[in-house]
Amino acid sequence: MRIALFADIHANLEALEACLAHAEAAGARRLVFLGDLVGYGADPRAVLARVRPLVEAGALAVLGNHDEAAVHGAVNFSPDAATAIAWTSSQLDAEDKAFLDRLPLEVEAEDRLYVHADASDPAAWTYVTGPREARASLDATRARVIVCGHTHVPLLCGLTATQKLVAHTPPRDTPMPLTEPRRWLAVLGSVGQPRDGSPAACYGMLDTARQEIAWMRVPYDVAEAARKIRAAGLPDRLAVRLAIGS
Repeated sequence: MRIALFADIHANLEALEACLAHAEAAGARRLVFLGDLVGYGADPRAVLARVRPLVEAGALAVLGNHDEAAVHGAVNFSPDAATAIAWTSSQLDAEDKAFLDRLPLEVEAEDRLYVHADASDPAAWTYVTGPREARASLDATRARVIVCGHTHVPLLCGLTATQKLVAHTPPRDTPMPLTEPRRWLAVLGSVGQPRDGSPAACYGMLDTARQEIAWMRVPYDVAEAARKIRAAGLPDRLAVRLAIGS
């Protein structure tokens, strides 16, 4: 089965729609949303209206730190992020906030664990940026494969039979094997705000039959997403960074 994995959409409707269409064309049969549906972007309500029916129909979803902040307030956010969260919270209605508030911090499915950030303490929102954090996550769970987001930068870490942890920068649109009995942690890039130097939206495609995962890059209407950010009166930096992927 092919599972499409979406992290850090950040209220970017144009990027989300492009990735959903791409995943459907690529044969995805299940959808997983890895948190931060809102924040930064100008379409929080439209993104939730798109995602909520998918979750109600069986898609999996977990809570991200921006989702939590949109309901309960921002803590330790950068000035731009805090401004965006305050605006986002003002746009959401009670039903939107109730949906976000019900999202779990993590979801287990077969041999996989889905979580927004570090699996050893999901509520601490620690970034998994390399082997040290990846090992902490893997040590904290028996899952063979952990899939997370939060950093907006793709990463694949594998734990060998000798307990050595090796980190890889995944190639674009190229499947990477998740061979057994090794254990793996995959950090997805961002659908709505990539930070790896490419403005193309990024989502993951996991093939459970082939035991492999690919990081898919999808062009979308960056200019329109940026225009909406400016029209909403959000910080200009949030629009500029979409075009440079940083």
